[in-house]
Amino acid sequence: MVYSARTMALLLAVFIALVTVLFLSLVQSVTNDGLIVAGVISFSGSYLLIYVVLEFLVFREINKIYKMLGKLRKKELGGIKSEKSGALNPLKNINEEIYSFALLKQKEIDELKKLEAFRKEFIADVSHELKTPIFAAQGFVHTLLDGAVNDKTVRTRFLKKAAKSLDGLDVLVQDLLTLSQIETGDIKMKFESFDLLKLCTEVVDQFEEKTQKKEIKLKLIEPQQKLIIYADWQRITQVMTNLVSNAINYTPEGGEVTISFDVSKKNITTLVTDTGEGIPQQHFSRIFERFYRVDKSRSREKGGTGLGLAIVKHILEGHNSRADVESEVGKGSTFSFKLPRSKDDE
Repeated sequence: MVYSARTMALLLAVFIALVTVLFLSLVQSVTNDGLIVAGVISFSGSYLLIYVVLEFLVFREINKIYKMLGKLRKKELGGIKSEKSGALNPLKNINEEIYSFALLKQKEIDELKKLEAFRKEFIADVSHELKTPIFAAQGFVHTLLDGAVNDKTVRTRFLKKAAKSLDGLDVLVQDLLTLSQIETGDIKMKFESFDLLKLCTEVVDQFEEKTQKKEIKLKLIEPQQKLIIYADWQRITQVMTNLVSNAINYTPEGGEVTISFDVSKKNITTLVTDTGEGIPQQHFSRIFERFYRVDKSRSREKGGTGLGLAIVKHILEGHNSRADVESEVGKGSTFSFKLPRSKDDE
């Protein structure tokens, strides 16, 4: 809003002219014609003087400041509107604009502080996760170099342990790379129609050896309907792999992990249920964060990089979906996600 020096000057000149006429009316020697002439002269002189002063010394600079604030508001305030005080109070209006702008900047500063805290925490987590397999492999190698390499039995055992640590390190690096590429948009989803049941069958076969060693029963409940969905085969495979792996890791020996489906007209919901330890409800909002562990003292013993659920979250967001969790401590958990049925699925 551009303030008018002319309007302000007009109002002030009228006021001064009225005061002049009222004052002169008290003088008995002044006639009515004289009052009119005095009023006109007072109005004209006052108007000209006030207009020049306001236009060139006050309002012109105020309008420049206000226009600049208006541009900043449009560019950065993102829809935040400040209340206008009106043309008769330009300085207060400018003060309100500056206050609104300051609020936005404070909000940005708070966000930057949160990001900085998150960055420090993330670097600390990554350093710790990388340090564990590196130090383990380093210890085995140095033990061999110190003379254990001459013992064939010890050499083989230590090399296998070192290789296992390096394999874990490779998985961690790959997960970090995948997560980074998804977040930056370097990985694009390749949507196609495919059989979700076939995908889940392949995932179950992948964990056959692991479930046998841990004596866990992994079941795939096949529905009567076809499970043709429209999604990215590779990424949904990764979602199922991470969810099933997570379920197996947190299910004790003799437990059970079940993959089931809920089919509606437009969507197919996939559910991965385990009979594990369960998750306290206060952790539901954070379990999909990178490296977040419900029980840090025990989680690393169960394997995994701490990135599996974070990857699941980002992949499903790329499918306009999300992962839901239901859990009861001591009884187990169910992770589920919904995907659209393909138009090819009759």
